[in-house]
Amino acid sequence: MSVLKQNDPIHDMQIDRFQLVSRVETLEILEPAISVYARVPNDHTIFSGHFPGHPLMPGVLLTEMMAQTCGFLLLSLCQFKKMPFLAALKDVKLRDFVLPGADLLCRATREHDGSGYAVMKASISRVGEEKRVCDGTLIFRITPYPNDQLRQHMLERAHKVGLEVHHDSVTVGEENVS
Repeated sequence: MSVLKQNDPIHDMQIDRFQLVSRVETLEILEPAISVYARVPNDHTIFSGHFPGHPLMPGVLLTEMMAQTCGFLLLSLCQFKKMPFLAALKDVKLRDFVLPGADLLCRATREHDGSGYAVMKASISRVGEEKRVCDGTLIFRITPYPNDQLRQHMLERAHKVGLEVHHDSVTVGEENVS
């Protein structure tokens, strides 16, 4: 498992761009499961109002990190040929505060897939800790891409987080995970 370097901005979430996954660490197609890393920025305008004198990562953004993690797993399972869209949240729990600068690990697994929907389980913990700060069940609708522009964007985003999309498989870096 890789260790994030302190003050390495390449691993910071890009909150302004709504990119809450920095790097895919593991991808297991057969289980299926994924784990991703991201660092909450030390300084961001979002913290000036959430909350003054006590900055906390908003729970809605933690939920979005889980959704994006699940999305990368679902995209990988269909080799980026279809697009998952978040359809529902169930039993999402915010279990602990997340402070600026926190290094986070999000894990997701697919529990069920059928009839155009996928049921996913996801959790977030601080790197090096087992205690979860957030977890829940997320349901996705799997549909054809609405246009080529979105598919191209997702392929570019996959590359930025360390996924390589091949004709019939998806890999993390040099490691083949198909």
